Amino acid sequence: MTQIVRKVRIIGTGSYTPERILTNKELEKMVDTNDEWIFNALGIRERHIIDSNQATSDLAAESGMRAIENAGLTPDDIDLIIVATSTPDRLAPSTACIVQDKMKAYNSAAFDVAAVCSGFLFGMSVAAQFIASGVYNNVIVIGADTFSTITDWTSRDCIFFGDGAGAAVMTHTNGNYDGGFLAFRLYSDGRGKYNFTVPAGGSENPASKETLEKGMHYYKMDGKAVFDTATRVLPEAIQQVLRDVGLSIKDIDYMVPHQPSIGILKKTAEIIGLPFEKVQINMEKYANTSGGTIPILLDELKRDGKIHKNNIILFAAVGSGWTWGSAIIKWA
Repeated sequence: MTQIVRKVRIIGTGSYTPERILTNKELEKMVDTNDEWIFNALGIRERHIIDSNQATSDLAAESGMRAIENAGLTPDDIDLIIVATSTPDRLAPSTACIVQDKMKAYNSAAFDVAAVCSGFLFGMSVAAQFIASGVYNNVIVIGADTFSTITDWTSRDCIFFGDGAGAAVMTHTNGNYDGGFLAFRLYSDGRGKYNFTVPAGGSENPASKETLEKGMHYYKMDGKAVFDTATRVLPEAIQQVLRDVGLSIKDIDYMVPHQPSIGILKKTAEIIGLPFEKVQINMEKYANTSGGTIPILLDELKRDGKIHKNNIILFAAVGSGWTWGSAIIKWA
């Protein structure tokens, strides 16, 4: 049997964040924190929060439609929808199926990917395999999260996250073009599974009066474990994916990372020897939007005209699980 291996590129991006903005100054009135500390420690000034009549699928569908339009396609052209989210509309059906209906992309298959902050990177990897093998031609990967719905707004940990969604349309490249995705490296380590977790709402601790009273439907995190793990595993993943394609850190034009904190990104850049001006950030405006971080940032860079053909772009993310990984694309 002949194996089909096609090169894969991104042809359209889109993003959407809710209109409501919650600033650090407002959080000072809610919990024991202050604007200066949040900005210096995390790089965050404000975050966007969904309205009561919005759900994750609304953000995902809007970003997806913008990406499809940017790609010069219609919803009928999409073969597969992958939604990376850890805040689904419901436990069933998948948020991707709800998004499919909202976008009216009925020619597509649809499913969710759950890797928390690494979700979009994992989703792109899955999409790339389907396209490279010839199973599908046009796949849209959407990263969307609404962490405000699982945040305890009486806890100091409420400062970390915001709501948002971003999307990328992926397709195959012309056989004569040497660009597109060059390599992916994905990793997981379940031994860190409870360092960032939502204890209740699943089969282990179904929703009950007790779980509600104990606040078990809010996320719980060990901030030190997140920092220590991220600054250890991200450099390793980045260095490995560079070795895979025979590049050095000097070949990287931009790093488009998940937005965990300014401290994690600065430490990672220092370890891998990447000038920090090449590390792209937008957490000041959006905080950490989990699965939405990479595609929102990518869409902003593309719309601002900062990304050009043949740029070498490095993606990197780390999330609960633990899950982490890196990818390199030569922009087509």
